[in-house]
Amino acid sequence: MELEHKAYWALKTCNFEPNELHANRLLQMNALEELRNESYTNSLIYKDKTKIWHDARLKGNKEFKEGKKVLLYNSRLKLFPGKLRTHWSGPFTIKHVYPYGVIELWRKDGSSFKVNGHRIKRYEEGMPKDEGLEEGLDLEKAAAT
Repeated sequence: MELEHKAYWALKTCNFEPNELHANRLLQMNALEELRNESYTNSLIYKDKTKIWHDARLKGNKEFKEGKKVLLYNSRLKLFPGKLRTHWSGPFTIKHVYPYGVIELWRKDGSSFKVNGHRIKRYEEGMPKDEGLEEGLDLEKAAAT
């Protein structure tokens, strides 16, 4: 009783009203809850923007079809280090695409083997030399006329 009486006396001497203190405390708690909700929505917006930014910078489309040519990443090339040595070997032809990213590849000698889909990328064949020369000549003729 003495402690409660002293606390009430301290509030009374400082000109505080318990009802006003209670209302003020509720307002502070509501403001804190609104701040938490706002920060939560801001974090969701940030995560979505980061995901969009990251997905836009992913290289290549990882959907492979049978008959297409691909390159295979050789991770065991560490025995022969070299700056200009490429880690990609191939091209290989896709024989069959299995579920869960397993892909069967054909070699030029007719043998086949299975690899993880994360280790391959599409092979972009260059333009044949004959077509490039003909197009270049056509452009020169068009420019001359």
